[in-house]
Amino acid sequence: METTKLYVGNLSYSVTESKLEELFSAHGTVKSVKLITDNETGRSKGFAFVEMSNSSESQKAIDAFNGTDLEGRSLKVNESRPKPQGRGDGYGKSRGGFNKRY
Repeated sequence: METTKLYVGNLSYSVTESKLEELFSAHGTVKSVKLITDNETGRSKGFAFVEMSNSSESQKAIDAFNGTDLEGRSLKVNESRPKPQGRGDGYGKSRGGFNKRY
């Protein structure tokens, strides 16, 4: 399977999805842009996912933007990795207290 989804990190909090789409479209067809925001405040968490139409366009975007400056921040752009299943710490998925198994 071709890798077309990119992780874009170290974003300025003022960067918008439309700004990212405009930038990345210079290197191919942008299928989607998802700026990750805090559920409670709606404020950007400083990273996003950009999906390009194929792996060669994704690589062009990585080469063009990784380490470059955008609004005073050095971008980190690389292939997105699948989200890990669970935390793997042996304590379950609860955020409150410990769910230690005896």
